[in-house]
Amino acid sequence: MRVLLSTYGSRGDVEPLLGLAVRLRALGAEVRVCAPPDEDFAQRLAGVGVPLVPVGPSARALTKAAPPPSSMPRYAAEVIATQLEAVTAAAEGCDVLVATGMMPAAAGARSVAEKLGIPSVSVTFQQLTLPSPHRPPLAYRGRPFPPEVTDNRVLWDLDVQSINALFGEALNTNRVSVGLPPVDNVRDYVIGDQPWLATDPVLDPLQETPDFDVVQTGAWILPDERPLPAELAAFLDAGTPPVYVGFGSMPMHTSTDVARVAIEAIRAQGRRAVVARGWADLALIDDRDDCFVVGEVNQQALFGRVAAVVHHGGAGTTTTAARAGAPQVVVPQGADQPYWAGRVAELGIGAAHVGPTPNTESLSAALSTALTPETRARATAVAATIGTDGATAAAKLLLDTINRERPPVSA
Repeated sequence: MRVLLSTYGSRGDVEPLLGLAVRLRALGAEVRVCAPPDEDFAQRLAGVGVPLVPVGPSARALTKAAPPPSSMPRYAAEVIATQLEAVTAAAEGCDVLVATGMMPAAAGARSVAEKLGIPSVSVTFQQLTLPSPHRPPLAYRGRPFPPEVTDNRVLWDLDVQSINALFGEALNTNRVSVGLPPVDNVRDYVIGDQPWLATDPVLDPLQETPDFDVVQTGAWILPDERPLPAELAAFLDAGTPPVYVGFGSMPMHTSTDVARVAIEAIRAQGRRAVVARGWADLALIDDRDDCFVVGEVNQQALFGRVAAVVHHGGAGTTTTAARAGAPQVVVPQGADQPYWAGRVAELGIGAAHVGPTPNTESLSAALSTALTPETRARATAVAATIGTDGATAAAKLLLDTINRERPPVSA
């Protein structure tokens, strides 16, 4: 059996596919991954022996460039065109395709599967893009919803219109070019009839989605066996547990100020700091020996040794910190991150910073909540309830899908 996993986006869109790929391979499947050509993605995939088929431009470069909202349809057309070219070649001979990542990329990948006549599964790593009467949709940058509209059902109808305006022409022009009919609802085409939600049900309890038969598999996590760098291990051993601060794939365009604010807030709590460079290129602010900077690192191992984790609120980092029992301070930058910040606060496993731009006082106040014995005890208790087999469950479901779709063998 051959499986293609396709995505385009940040680290949070790529990392879960490693967990699924390894579980699929353990069940006898041949797996390849289509993803952006960024070096850190290639290294992670190579580290587990999964082939990378590079698609499109660097996701990091595109994120740091922060193109204006008005250019989104043009970028969408380019993303879809590269998907149709690269994913079509990679999907030849495959039995099933898994599509995730940013909307136009998933639309392109689903179109490839349709063109080749193979089944595909649409996956999301947060439920906020799945229409539900219990929550409003996320607004795209530069396309806010009318403030006077408060009915969630009406807002979801407006969401269809917004997505069609952004991506409809780009998708349908590319579909027609390969002999496929146009679609009139891009969002629902991408979601499909039975989308998968790859999140933990404790952290992310599924809300009613009456128009879709959602399958929640649990989070896709690859156990990370990499040792911590010797110098980092020595730093951890040399004193009390530090506070980790990192913002993952967020560019944090005021990165110097963010690093200074974070370190000063951590020092205000009498703690040492581990600073992750990330896509913001965070750096130390002085040569004092109470701070240590890291690049690519095993977060699963590191988070088990820190006093708290300060981060942006990506689904992957939130889940990793929760599994480690590490109290969290979430400084959400946008998209689904305010949701994860809210879940951390609701569960009592940390604090949600108000707004995306902390100062020393606001971050120190949030840290004072996260660093209490009560928050640590709650984080430890919740950690014991987080599932560990989401990728295995998804791999088995996917292989079952292949077996159901295959025609019966004649005697």
